[in-house]
Amino acid sequence: MYGAMRDDLRAGLAEIREAGLYKAERVIGTPQKAAVRVGGGAEVLNFCANNYLGLADHPVLVKAAQEALDKWGFGMASVRFICGTQEPHKALEAKLSEFLGTEDTILYSSCFDANGGLFETLLSDKDAVISDELNHASIIDGVRLCKASRFRYKNRDMADLEAQLKAASGARYRLIATDGVFSMDGYLAPLDEICALAEKYDALVMVDDSHAVGFTGPTGRGTPELFGVTDKIDVFTGTMGKALGGASGGYVSGRAEIVEMLRQRSRPYLFSNSLAPSITAAALAALDLLSSSGELLERLRDNTKLFRTRMTEEGFDLLPGEHPIIPVMIGDAAKAGRLADLLLDQGIYVIGFSYPVVPHGKARIRTQMSAAHTTDDVNKAVDAFVAARAKL
Repeated sequence: MYGAMRDDLRAGLAEIREAGLYKAERVIGTPQKAAVRVGGGAEVLNFCANNYLGLADHPVLVKAAQEALDKWGFGMASVRFICGTQEPHKALEAKLSEFLGTEDTILYSSCFDANGGLFETLLSDKDAVISDELNHASIIDGVRLCKASRFRYKNRDMADLEAQLKAASGARYRLIATDGVFSMDGYLAPLDEICALAEKYDALVMVDDSHAVGFTGPTGRGTPELFGVTDKIDVFTGTMGKALGGASGGYVSGRAEIVEMLRQRSRPYLFSNSLAPSITAAALAALDLLSSSGELLERLRDNTKLFRTRMTEEGFDLLPGEHPIIPVMIGDAAKAGRLADLLLDQGIYVIGFSYPVVPHGKARIRTQMSAAHTTDDVNKAVDAFVAARAKL
């Protein structure tokens, strides 16, 4: 039987390659940081990691992880409710609740799992989910797992959201689900307007703030802080795999009763091993760093502004915004991949994004700024884009 499947898979893979959509994996031979070595070559500047605050190799986090290995061991070999809960797990949940301004928090092995275990636990066929069309795949998959009615509204379109809320008026509970930041575009969800509509139509609000927590908002507490609606959000989800150290792990934070029910019924939580002690300890150290200094936030914002300004001056097509995700729009998938290769030759590590990650005809180089970059690094990246464009 596999012979026939193998032939189909080979044909499908060939089509992906011919369309310029094949996603090769480049092997990094150094820790994740502002400059990395790719494929055994010379070091190049890394402008595609989610290492927003430059904490992935921060010595404070590395030390915290090493000390946790000595004190708490390597792994838990258990799920939380059996014998997989250590003191650092409870400490991290409490610290996240304090940082986010919520009542309680529950940890998951990833935010993908957090979103995957959320909707099925809370909603039944009597309920409705109203979801932004550009929400992350983990939200889409999580919604598919539940029996609630599904409504989709156009990206950040409040008129359409209101129309969908009206269409869902017969449901017992209505839950609006949105990314805080849409990761392919760097656009922010208008949470103030979303919360106003939720209040008008008696709906709950869920925000996945993975691409915001740690650096968005006046003190880095995410898009709800930025829009002044922290107390109006019912469910927050997020990750430690980006700004908060860049390792792994996710969470759901919010109303106490919601978190308590997730501990009892959420399948990814009940059937997945606990976070490794070293990751838990490093995440605690990351939150301590954020609470004590705004220097990293300022550096990230300065780098973002400089890159946007210079790239615009050089005539590149950027999606507008202020987020450190800065898509450089190319259009053609093969051309985007070629530009990424030329930039690597120029000492800049970026990746071309194309279908199915983004729509057909919307291929791009998604650059991401980091507090680990210097002003010289940012200027070098812009100069490399100019030089590479000339060779296309």
